[in-house]
Amino acid sequence: MKIHSIVPPQRTEKVGVRQTVSPTPLRNKRALRLGIAAFLLTLAVLTACLLNVSAGSATVVTRFGNPERVLLSPGLAWRLPAPFETPINVDLRVRSTSSGLQDVGTRDGLRVLVQAWVIWKVKPDDGNVLRFIRAVQNQPDEAARQIRTFIGSALETTTSNYALADIVNVDSSKVKIAQLEQALQSQLKAQLLNSYGIEVIQTGIERLTLPAVTLNATVDRMRAERETIAAERTAEGKRLAAEIHSQADRDGRIVEADASVKAATIVANAQRDAATIYGKAWASDPQLYNLLRSLDTLSTIVNGNTRMVLRTDAEPFRALVQGPDDLKETAKP
Repeated sequence: MKIHSIVPPQRTEKVGVRQTVSPTPLRNKRALRLGIAAFLLTLAVLTACLLNVSAGSATVVTRFGNPERVLLSPGLAWRLPAPFETPINVDLRVRSTSSGLQDVGTRDGLRVLVQAWVIWKVKPDDGNVLRFIRAVQNQPDEAARQIRTFIGSALETTTSNYALADIVNVDSSKVKIAQLEQALQSQLKAQLLNSYGIEVIQTGIERLTLPAVTLNATVDRMRAERETIAAERTAEGKRLAAEIHSQADRDGRIVEADASVKAATIVANAQRDAATIYGKAWASDPQLYNLLRSLDTLSTIVNGNTRMVLRTDAEPFRALVQGPDDLKETAKP
């Protein structure tokens, strides 16, 4: 069996002969490269000119360092590329700041330690955003530090209009913490908005305590108030007790007098009835009546331990020896 290989024909070039290439494809490639470079450059310029404004923030566009305009609406915006125009983002989100314990005085000359908190944000309008940037160079931490300073001075001014009993009191109806917070917010709202472009949303008292001297004075005052209340209630109780005792004695005397009258009436009726019964008994049989009365008298005055030496013909023993008169008359012949 014979195997035949098929080999493609090879090009034969003549030695010393140079091939020539057409210049049209080279020009096309160069034009394509230049077009791509121009497109990328244009895209880079357009990207540098685009500006994205995020939600919850404002963008201040500065031209050579001077604020030119403020962008508040989220989305894309146009600007000149750097270094002509530069964007500065300002955070418009809500923040909170606490003042720490501040030693302030009350209207009655006592000292209290008060800690307040403030919820704030940069007010979203052109003037206040620019005011915030100029005042604190767009630094929220510096703004918080300035707010704490304003809270300290506002607490000193506001608390001086209230007595200690208006701030610390066991009677909730006399506590004026809500009025104090409202006055503090009103004072801070105007100051921070005019100075820093900051809008105060809410203000409150976070902590309230007393120094040792004020605490002792407060305890003494509360003790005196309690002692006064206790003395008043004790006096009122004694007065009511005296009224109750007096009324009870009066009612007792009235009841006792009524009972005495009723008892005297009952005794008088009983004596009358007894006298009637005795009279009827004596009238029916005088001898038997005398005998029974004598025996009743003996049973009353004589018991088992009684020793008496009497004449037998003396009353009432005569009845035991001689017997009734009727029996003696019957016994006579």
